[in-house]
Amino acid sequence: MTRHSTFSRKDRAAAILARALGPTLLLVITSGLGVPLAPRAALANPELRQLERSWQKLDGQLRALDSLLPAEPVALPVDLYSTPPLPEKLIRANQPASGELMLDQATPAAPLALPTASQLQAQGVQALSLEQALAVAFQGSATLQAQREQVAASLATLQAALGSWWPRISAVASGGSSQTGTSFNAPVGNGSLGLGPQFAPNSLSTPGGGSTAGAFYVPNGGRAYLNQSENQIEGGLELNYDLIDFARTPKIQAARAQLRQARNTYANQLRQLQLQVSQAYYQLQQAEQTVRIRDAAVRNDLLILQDTLDLKQAGLVPRLDVLRRRAIEASDQELLIQALADRAVARRRLAVLLNLPPQLTPEAGDPIKLQPRWPLDLDRSILAAYAGNPELDALLAAREALAKERDATAAGLLPKLSLFAAAGGNASNTNQFNITVSNGGCCGSTVIPVENTNGYSWSVGLTLRWLLFDAGTTAAQARAFDKRAAAAAQQYAAQRNDIRLRLEQAFFNHEASLAKLASARRGVAAALEAFRDVRLRYQTGLSSELDLSNTQEKLIASLVSRLNATVDVNITYAQLLRELLPMPRDPNAPIAPMLKLNPVVLVGPS
Repeated sequence: MTRHSTFSRKDRAAAILARALGPTLLLVITSGLGVPLAPRAALANPELRQLERSWQKLDGQLRALDSLLPAEPVALPVDLYSTPPLPEKLIRANQPASGELMLDQATPAAPLALPTASQLQAQGVQALSLEQALAVAFQGSATLQAQREQVAASLATLQAALGSWWPRISAVASGGSSQTGTSFNAPVGNGSLGLGPQFAPNSLSTPGGGSTAGAFYVPNGGRAYLNQSENQIEGGLELNYDLIDFARTPKIQAARAQLRQARNTYANQLRQLQLQVSQAYYQLQQAEQTVRIRDAAVRNDLLILQDTLDLKQAGLVPRLDVLRRRAIEASDQELLIQALADRAVARRRLAVLLNLPPQLTPEAGDPIKLQPRWPLDLDRSILAAYAGNPELDALLAAREALAKERDATAAGLLPKLSLFAAAGGNASNTNQFNITVSNGGCCGSTVIPVENTNGYSWSVGLTLRWLLFDAGTTAAQARAFDKRAAAAAQQYAAQRNDIRLRLEQAFFNHEASLAKLASARRGVAAALEAFRDVRLRYQTGLSSELDLSNTQEKLIASLVSRLNATVDVNITYAQLLRELLPMPRDPNAPIAPMLKLNPVVLVGPS
């Protein structure tokens, strides 16, 4: 009777635990604490039978879920207390810096060059500050260098347009050789024409008393053949000058506007590049600090695990505490491995922005330093962002260039007056050879074996060209430029709104990050003290391992929150600075990196 009562009390206790904790947690707790469960013969209570069925169902679901996972490439270790080493490739990618990066080492590779295997294998990690990173980026960025070339191209286009105010003088020359063969045939001669004795067959007397034909007489059927070669050369100067051209001035103005657009685009890319480098540098600092936090967490896990093993051997804690600590250590090691991968990626991201040689990998040499509060209020920031903004000025210049292109195209319907002039000389040499006659000859031509000829010529005049009809082609092209200019105006409005949104978003996030940082600092201080207390209590048996785990998790989370808030303050400051940062428009002007805004000197065109 007493034994039956005892089992009834255990059954009721198990049922109460099942309702309160659930079957899974009850199974873990009872098995971990070594509490024997009621035998199957004693599970006469319907609640306990239902509990057993729930356990069996859960076990089947876990086995089915485990069968869906792929097989492990390496067999799991039998010893659950062993700690596998970190991946060697990640360790190599996260090796510390061997020195400080010098500017002469940061010379980028040739634009069309690809890295070699030896360069990729000879990876060297070099530390640099944020100011050095910006200097390297301004000097070697491929995107920035491409924009410099665009500015140079726009300048050359303007110089070409200015040349239309001057006349165009050309030197012309030509030369050549030719040879011809000519055959003459006179079926009817000229003796019967009565043109005088020079055309008669027997009208001239010879010194011997005979008669002979005239000098120009051609008998019937007379033939002649000769070859002729000629060498000639001529040269001179030509001048063309547009006296009246209504499209010339709009084309020059359009070229000037395109040059301003290219220069403003260059200044805006300087702003954008500084923001990208700053963000990448701050994120690299964040990744490096995250690795330190995760590494400290794993080291702390190993210390606590050793304490737990010692306490278990002393019989003060159950095996469950050891297994839970091992699971926590494995989870923290996963986070450490991911943090190492994130830092390796952050290094390469910064290296790409700096366009470093393929054998160099950067590391953040500066410690994390908090930027100050933004010195301007929101209204002043917005107004200052609009003043002399190169992003907006580039759109205005593009709109002006399109308007001038429209004027130049429309000028094609107006008259155009041009002056032309030319002067030169020519010379030729003619040779006639292989002269043969038959049937008395013919044609009466004077044959000169060698003849030289030379001369000169000049001309001057005016040309008027006025397009009267082109089926509306020119007018349609002008309307197209007009619509593109209207589209540029709408792009200006959209960009104006986008700039304000970016600035307001960065401003509010900056204020929020500062406030979150203050809270995170308090959280770190409290979590650190709580962790020290709970660890001492756990070592003396006054606190459970579960309390220790929760407190450790809160401490790590508070450290990560403080780190994220600090980096967010710096990134949002860089985002605000990007909208007001003064940058030169001239690619040949020196660039001084500015990490803090001077509220006295606001942005203006330079």
